[in-house]
Amino acid sequence: MTNIAAWEHFEHGADIGVRGYGATLAEAFEQAALAMTAVCTEPARVAATQSVTLHCEAPDAELLLADWLNALVYEMAVRRMLFGRFDVQIDGTQLQATAWGEAVDIHKHHPAVEIKGATYTALQVAQDDKGRWTAQCVVDV
Repeated sequence: MTNIAAWEHFEHGADIGVRGYGATLAEAFEQAALAMTAVCTEPARVAATQSVTLHCEAPDAELLLADWLNALVYEMAVRRMLFGRFDVQIDGTQLQATAWGEAVDIHKHHPAVEIKGATYTALQVAQDDKGRWTAQCVVDV
């Protein structure tokens, strides 16, 4: 089986859409987080030197995605960090995750923009007929 985990950006006016794909819902959420990191910098430039544990709970998968990405935006802002690796576990409406990253270094990371938050615009979490999960939304920059 080929690796189906992936992420991409999609156009949306002045903001940026982030989309994650995965064999599992958790993997799609991880890839959506990587897509969000890639709005700011190349994820491969972010060393996994520090970890942060996050917990989110929401009534459905779409709101859980928005909460997850907004929790990351919050951690990025208050810790002045970027994250390049994620481990997400989803149990029903609860998400437990660890994000690894490092402090922002202007010279190393060349941050392009600051993400203000994940929005409900184009918010969608779905599984296709082949079992592949997609998790997407627009982030405000």
